[in-house]
Amino acid sequence: MPLYESVFIARQDISAGQVDTLADEMEKLISDNGGSVARREYWGLRNLAYRMKKNRKGHYIMFNLDAPSEAVQEMERNLRLHEDVLRYMTIRLEELRADASPMMHGKGDRDRADRRGRDDEEGGKEESVAEAAPAEATKEAPADDAPEATEEKETEE
Repeated sequence: MPLYESVFIARQDISAGQVDTLADEMEKLISDNGGSVARREYWGLRNLAYRMKKNRKGHYIMFNLDAPSEAVQEMERNLRLHEDVLRYMTIRLEELRADASPMMHGKGDRDRADRRGRDDEEGGKEESVAEAAPAEATKEAPADDAPEATEEKETEE
């Protein structure tokens, strides 16, 4: 059977229990039509990039599906009809992810990884600045000592 990843966003007004019930309904719909849900993740109440139907936040739910296309089409039809669902998106995959999705990793982990990447880049920049600083200092030194340098030249002649 084909493999899919489906994410949908539910309204911010509903409780986490109602979101869980909605996800259970979609999971039951998939299993009734001959498919199975390999993984189900609740990503939490997150800010939306822009307002959707007067909502600034939404509950995100992700399914990894091993289901026939008819089951996925039926799930999408029900998601379109459900008034609590703001958006959904389903994509076909070659293989399902074995570990948790990147959204399930803590924000702190992502921030630390970003900082490590930036520290490495900044470290390279600091070295180049440090290397450039002595060159600039040597260029400036004769300019500051310009009268002394001219006096030395006069005495040498």
